[in-house]
Amino acid sequence: MLPLTQTNVLIVGAGISGLATAACLQRQGIEYVIIEKHARVASAWHNHYHRLHLHTNKRISQLPYKKFGKNIPRYPSRQQVIDYLNDYQQAFNIKPVFNTTATFIKKEGDYWITQTTNGIFQSKFLVMATGPFGKPKPVELQGMETFPGKIMHSAAYKTGKDFANQKVLVIGFGNSACEIAIDLFEQGATPFMSVRSAVNIVPRDVLGVPVLEFSLLLNWLPPRIADLLSAPLANALIGDITKLGLKKKPYGPLEQVQREGKSPILDIGTIQLIRKGKIKIVGDIEFIEGNMVHFKQGQTQPFDAIIACIGYSKDEINIIEVDRNRFEDLQVSANRQQYFGKDGLYFCGYYISPTGQIHEINADARKIVKNIRGI
Repeated sequence: MLPLTQTNVLIVGAGISGLATAACLQRQGIEYVIIEKHARVASAWHNHYHRLHLHTNKRISQLPYKKFGKNIPRYPSRQQVIDYLNDYQQAFNIKPVFNTTATFIKKEGDYWITQTTNGIFQSKFLVMATGPFGKPKPVELQGMETFPGKIMHSAAYKTGKDFANQKVLVIGFGNSACEIAIDLFEQGATPFMSVRSAVNIVPRDVLGVPVLEFSLLLNWLPPRIADLLSAPLANALIGDITKLGLKKKPYGPLEQVQREGKSPILDIGTIQLIRKGKIKIVGDIEFIEGNMVHFKQGQTQPFDAIIACIGYSKDEINIIEVDRNRFEDLQVSANRQQYFGKDGLYFCGYYISPTGQIHEINADARKIVKNIRGI
């Protein structure tokens, strides 16, 4: 018989969202248990590639009740984020139940029943905090089995040092793909980027000010209006990307978040390297034959390695036995969610925000705990 643990609030996941929620509950003196499938908090950050920095500035990337240190740069490194999260855990005495994976969740009467690999948890409230980036999507390329070199998802990528003096194809043009391409170049590889879709690119900083600070000011406007106001300056700083072999979306970056639930690219130097010919743009892949990659535009290039920056699935929330409309609700912020808190169920950190993911998590955690306290 599996052991039963009873608690007022159960938090599933001890990443950034889970830690923020736990700190807010702790501050309000609300009993909770937090479970985590890995053996440490914020496991994803430990596994990210080494060059990674926050693309959002530290002022708007802080969790509730604790700032980044004054000696930390505007855009903290991966290790500095890990250190901050470890300090955060200790500051709020957060003690997750580690190595505990939730396998099935359902509502029974007044309580949520969460089955795990380490027993059953019964809670009045349930906070899902596993985030929008679950399992890496599978890499599926026609002919990939004939490729003699490495083909990996970006989740497995660590450093460009592993690819020095190699010709590497990066698939995708999101924020991770763009930073990985820079890292490859800096570590002596020759990066190419296979770009299929149209993109929106904004400078990370505008006249020395983080662009997301402007996004906070524009966030009260309809996305299309905000994009129209910001477009002239962004275009002047980024330039005509169609001359670089890229396609521009027919709508702006804030409208992109609303329509697609995906962030635009915050340029940290990739565009300059493309202009200089240090990073080359190629089109969509048609098939692979040996070390030769054939592109749909008719080009053919040999490569030593392929890194697929193709994103992650959100299937971790499918373990909840609940109306699927609850998941559709996560495409908007907590302030606009139709089912926020219904039946004592909350989701923290799933909405992709134009003002930055961690900023949104901070707001989500506070709102969730305020709602729990008020019930």
